[in-house]
This record gives sequence, C-alpha cells and structure tokens, in this order.
Amino acid sequence: MSALEAEMMEIGRRARAAAHALRLSSPEARTATIEAMAHRLRTQAGAIATINAGDVEAATRKLPNAQIDRLRFDTQGIEAVADGVAAIARQPDPVDAVLAEWTRPNGLRIERIRTPIGVIGMIFESRPNVAADAGALAIRSGNAVILRGGSESAATNAAIIETLRTALRERGLPEDAIQGVPTSDRAAVGMMLAGLDGAIDVIVPRGGKSLVARVQNEARVPVFAHLEGICHTYVHADADPAKAKAIAVNAKMRRVSVCGATETLLIDKAVADALLPPISIALHEAGCQLRGDGAAQAIIPMDAATEEDWSTEYLAPILSVRVVDGIAEAIAHIARYGSQHTEAIITENAAAAERFLREVDSAIVVHNASTQFADGGEFGFGGEIGIATGRLHARGPVGAEQLTTFKYVVRGDGQTRP
Repeated sequence: MSALEAEMMEIGRRARAAAHALRLSSPEARTATIEAMAHRLRTQAGAIATINAGDVEAATRKLPNAQIDRLRFDTQGIEAVADGVAAIARQPDPVDAVLAEWTRPNGLRIERIRTPIGVIGMIFESRPNVAADAGALAIRSGNAVILRGGSESAATNAAIIETLRTALRERGLPEDAIQGVPTSDRAAVGMMLAGLDGAIDVIVPRGGKSLVARVQNEARVPVFAHLEGICHTYVHADADPAKAKAIAVNAKMRRVSVCGATETLLIDKAVADALLPPISIALHEAGCQLRGDGAAQAIIPMDAATEEDWSTEYLAPILSVRVVDGIAEAIAHIARYGSQHTEAIITENAAAAERFLREVDSAIVVHNASTQFADGGEFGFGGEIGIATGRLHARGPVGAEQLTTFKYVVRGDGQTRP
C-alpha cells in the first residue's frame, strides 16, 4: 500500500468513527456546533478572504472567467455563507424524525424514522463556499464528510475546513466529522470513488461536466449529481410582457456562471413579434449575446444558432433563442435538449402553467419566476451541497433532509411469526 493509499484509508477510518459518534450526539449539540461554525466564519472572514485573494490571483492565469467567478470568496460572500450556516442551525434536526408509524393487527408497532447516511464524499471545483455549506449540512444531518476541492482553491478550502473543525472541537463533537483531502493528487479522487474500503456511503460531485462525468463513470458508491444545467425559460402566449422581460434578463444575466442560469429562451410564436424585441434589447443592454433560430432572426438581428447551441451550458453571457409553436413544442424541446435541472414558464394562463409544471420532467419547475431561484438557500434549506437531477433518493437542491435515509423500528411484545 502506498503512502497516499494509507493516508486516504486513515481519513476514511476516522470519518466512519466520527459519523458513529455524531449519530449518537444530541440535536442540541449539533445545533450549537453549527452556530459556532457561523460565528467562526464571521470572525475569520478577513483572513479567509485574504487567502482566497491569493488563490484567485494564481487562478486568473489559467482558468476561464466562469470558474474565477465561482472561486472568488470575499468578505461579503463569507458573511452570506455564514448567514446560510446560521440558517441551517435554525432548521429542525432531521435525525430520528418519525416519517410514518402504524400498528399491525398482530400488535407490532412500526415506525419509519430518518437516519444519517453515514459518510459523504464531496468532490468539487472552485466554489469554496461549498466546503462551508457541506460541513454545516453534514453536521445538521448527523453525517461525517470528506471534502476534496480543486487545486485552484486549495488554500481557501483548507482555511474554511480548519475553521469548521475548530468549532467542532470547541463544542465537543469529533473534529474528524469534517476532513479535507490534503493533496491535489488525482489518485486521491479515484480512491474516494472506490469508497475507501467501505468508508464512504455516497459521493457528491460539484463542478464542471468532465468532473461529474468522471465521477458518474467511475464511482463504486451511489452518486448525487447532475452533469450540467441546461435550463430553459418559456415565454407563453399569455405571458405578461413586463414579467417576461424582467424574468428573462434575471434568469440569464443575474449570474451567468451558476447552474440555474437560463441557457435557452423559448418564446411562443403568437407573441414573438411583440415580446422578443424588448426582451432582446434588454438582454443586449445587459451584455448578453443572442443566438437564434431562423424565426427569431427574422424578428430581430442576432447570430444564428446551431444544433449544438440547444444542448450547450454556456456559463457565459450567451443565450440561445427559439420560437416555438405552442406549449407542446416548448415541452418537447425541453425534453429533447434539457438536462432535467430547472425550467420556467412565464404565463398568466393558470391551465397552461399547470400543464407545464406537470409535464416537464425536471428536478425543478417554475412558474412566473427566474430559474436562478434554483438554490438551496432560496428554498429555505440554508444551503445545499448541489442540485441532483437523478430520480433516486435526492432530487433538486440537496440539503440536510436529503442527506438522510430511513430505517424501520419495530416494537413487539413477544410476537412470533406463524
């Protein structure tokens, strides 16, 4: 066994032991620890921001703007994350919550209760806020977490992880409930994907398409993941013009580097002549480049969209535009090209809205609001460790509740089975 293998196996062993201790800790102890994490993040905000500035400066020479935007973690961003961590502390503790209970005719009393998953392996790029969110959510849900961030954010991640571990020590919970992988060696990722000899129960990747694809292809443990966020906003024939313009601009341009940013605007041909020009002008003024199909180009000048554009996550100020013939064609386009992340319909027609919300098979569907609300904090989760687009266990923002599974507790009084 190599030195790296031995080190990773030891990390897994300590995480498993910490998860067991955390599972037996009280909800009050976990709450107090998460509150201490929020306090520590605030008191260390200046130091963490200074360290992050060094990571950002080094990364500007080799990473695209979208990744730099995700990497940047200034004092304002740290304060926002600390607020999210504090919100997680205020959430109901999910561990041991009774989901259902019933009594059988033979007198057996059965409960289905929430229980922690165990040890979570988190692999992420840029986004140093993920370390804080994942650490707090892990403690709230009674899990241990092993964090492996990208080399571009290594110093920032290490500072955040040590801040969280200090809070664990202060409150008497095992500090190994939150651990960072202390190497940028890619072999460590492979070991995590193999499960560290049974230590890791689930892998959560958060990063670019190549990272998530590798995790999904190589993991030997379950994965909560989405490959990309190809999100759509559909302007229906009965859309309110002011809402359509405001939402379309926000959904694309509020922050282009997030997975909930709209990448394709679908607009009904019944209102395209009237609504596409003001929407396009507002997007252009916000700095967005448009790529449209023939019908869109005939209404207002823009670059031509290719077949590839419909399935591209730009993570940049670029938006593809297609004119569709009714809601059925919009739903069909989303089904063919979407990534089952987040889709929105803009309409004052309640029946059309309900049809869209019912028929579109994505993790998040939205009526008359921006796709950029696809965020655990906006859902009231305090934070998230990702948005899952699969169909099993967790779907949508993955918060504390989604980081639990359940077990059955059966209580009897001497019953035997005939």
